[in-house]
Amino acid sequence: MRSLGLLLGLTLTALAVSAVHGRIPMEPRADRDARFVPRPEVARVASLGFQPLVADIYWMQAVQVVGAETSNPARHAPLLGRLVDVVTTVDPWVGHPYRFAAHWMIGSPEEVRFANRLLERSLEYHPDDWRNYFYLGFNRFFYLGDNQGAAEALDRAAGLPGAPTYLARLVARLQADTAGLDTSATFLAELVRTTEEPQARAQYEAALQEVETERRARLLDQAQEEFRRRAGRDLASVDELVRGPHAVLERLPEEPHGDVWELADDGRIVSGRLHRRYEPFVHDNDLRRRQSWGRQAEDGES
Repeated sequence: MRSLGLLLGLTLTALAVSAVHGRIPMEPRADRDARFVPRPEVARVASLGFQPLVADIYWMQAVQVVGAETSNPARHAPLLGRLVDVVTTVDPWVGHPYRFAAHWMIGSPEEVRFANRLLERSLEYHPDDWRNYFYLGFNRFFYLGDNQGAAEALDRAAGLPGAPTYLARLVARLQADTAGLDTSATFLAELVRTTEEPQARAQYEAALQEVETERRARLLDQAQEEFRRRAGRDLASVDELVRGPHAVLERLPEEPHGDVWELADDGRIVSGRLHRRYEPFVHDNDLRRRQSWGRQAEDGES
């Protein structure tokens, strides 16, 4: 009788799992619209007590979307956001999906704020995980320019087990509104160290290299000012900083990408690889995106 009861229980479990599977499409969804993802509360009710299983299914779909994208996974941010919202609603005790959303939801202020709301949800279920506060602080500083909000998040992170000791210094910089290249570099170096997705890590590494490029370009800015003072005119080429009667430097600093330094149309010294000066975004399209955000804000004020 006991064996029969165990068999019956296993059979019912298998039927329930089959029912859950039957309600959820299994194919990769990078080519499908976010509207095909169920509302989080509906998915939670439909899980029939198998919340971790259902969350795993939608989590795998999110991973497949990123894995299938070879150029820019962030373009699927609306779909990824909906999927991770389902995952973290059905099983809010998951860990990595919260930070996964923060990696890729960077296409607009609305996307970043959506990712931040997911991170804020994680704080209720993982109050002792300093990484979620760190990612929240990074998003507020790097993408939204909210230094005070970033400082508040990092201040919470700094007191948690395992948090890096330098977070307190970051908080002080942010609160003093003196956050600059050093703050960006510190954030990015930590993200390179802790990020699990290779594609996301590569983006943070590229951004970190851009920070170093800008650091050296600013040294060249100072040399350019000294050249103007000595020569009474602007540079005709970057080489004039090291050659000719008004040379300022013994040698040019190495361009971090292995390229050359050149004069941009506006007269500023830029990397021959990037052709622009640093902005706190990883790709050229991110720079254009930030400029469009500014224009949208101006239009809204008008």
